[in-house]
Amino acid sequence: MKIYTKTGDKGSTSLIGGNRVPKYHLRIEAYGTVDELMAFVALLHDQEIDPLHKDILEHILDRLMSCASILAADCSDCQVKIPQVLQEDIQFLEQRIDTMESELEPLSGFILPGGHPAISLCHVARTICRRAERTAVKLANDTPVPETVTKYLNRLSDFFFVLSRYLAKELKIDQIKWHPKV
Repeated sequence: MKIYTKTGDKGSTSLIGGNRVPKYHLRIEAYGTVDELMAFVALLHDQEIDPLHKDILEHILDRLMSCASILAADCSDCQVKIPQVLQEDIQFLEQRIDTMESELEPLSGFILPGGHPAISLCHVARTICRRAERTAVKLANDTPVPETVTKYLNRLSDFFFVLSRYLAKELKIDQIKWHPKV
């Protein structure tokens, strides 16, 4: 099977379910943003970090592929089985966040991204995740999107923020504090 079909050469693409939409359609933007996020999560995974974090990131990549599949499906009775994002997936993130936060000092102000490539990638993933969430919420105003997808994306951006702080602690990197000029 060839990677190119030429069916999208005129600016449209097929969704799961067979419907064709313009490539600028909000549904395409939603799952495309999740796809972009996955690429950066993979890049974070490929950094020299604790293998436990790598395992968690692999789990997250799997769940993000489910999010993308859900967002790409435009059918109430799809012929293919679409994976789901469950409440337990959200709880998994919450447990990881709580575990990491229990070992961190409370924040006394805003921090800036940076200090180490892995920390910076956490912040890139966090901000793309926020965009993915905003796009999914916007899509949900027009068409049904499972609430677990938007909740998962919301919690995932929190996870990346806390992971950035946790990696700073593990790597013995001072977090860059924001000192506003007022």
